[in-house]
Amino acid sequence: MHLLTEEEGKLAVAAARAYIEAAVTHGEADTPALPEIFSENRGIFVTLTQAGELRGCIGFPYPTFPLGEALREAAVAAATQDPRFYPVREAELFEIRVEVTILTPPEVLDCPAEDRPNHIEIGRHGLIAELGSRSGLLLPQVAEEYHWDAEEFLSQTCVKAGMYHGTWEDDDCIIKTFEGQIFTE
Repeated sequence: MHLLTEEEGKLAVAAARAYIEAAVTHGEADTPALPEIFSENRGIFVTLTQAGELRGCIGFPYPTFPLGEALREAAVAAATQDPRFYPVREAELFEIRVEVTILTPPEVLDCPAEDRPNHIEIGRHGLIAELGSRSGLLLPQVAEEYHWDAEEFLSQTCVKAGMYHGTWEDDDCIIKTFEGQIFTE
């Protein structure tokens, strides 16, 4: 899987911004032409912040859609459908900061449960915790933002999934890691 160039990342952020503005104003998206790499299936998250606080974050952890399509869907959903927030209003658009994270495919962390913290690199890895029907994901940048160590990152990913803090220590809990290329306005 090829990484996006800095220029392709800038295009992704510009396109996300255009999709968000069009969704909020009920207009047409004036998006830049996207290069061929945007036709490859990729995982992606679009994160919106306002005054440094989370304002919306939606995405696709697995590469099931072409990047251009996933980018459009995630951007619109982050602005209008994140159940944790009311939809972004037109008056807020100039205050919103857009971040796009392009993901590598998640891989199961294949080691004994008690050894998992030793295989997680803060700032590099994002995590997915799964147990039964519960699943939670935290992007690589989250652990850095909150100054978590690997154990706390595992615990918080479990909490995001609706599990107990220490569920990551259970052999039945599946932990997956992925990496992300982060592009910001």
